Amino acid sequence: MTYADSITALSDPRRRAIFEGLREKGKSVAEIAKDQPVSRPAISQHLKVLSDAGLVDVKPLGTKRIYTINPDGLLPLRAYLDSFWDETLAAFRDHVKSNQKDT
Repeated sequence: MTYADSITALSDPRRRAIFEGLREKGKSVAEIAKDQPVSRPAISQHLKVLSDAGLVDVKPLGTKRIYTINPDGLLPLRAYLDSFWDETLAAFRDHVKSNQKDT
């Protein structure tokens, strides 16, 4: 998966709420739906998008499917965001070095 997949999946407020709701523990569609003002089929569609983006895992448990956050799912997004921080730090380092030469 790519950072763009993560951004696209999490750009929807409902999917973000579902994703954040899985932070503490895995949940079934029914458990997720009780906290959301949309139908179970809609929740399932959102979970499919999150799953396709690599952000959630699903495990069968009897007749239920339990959704959990994929701990590696945010790595591409994190690497993308960190690249901006790396560039900023490099620019700061270069600025400090150039000012040290001037003194």
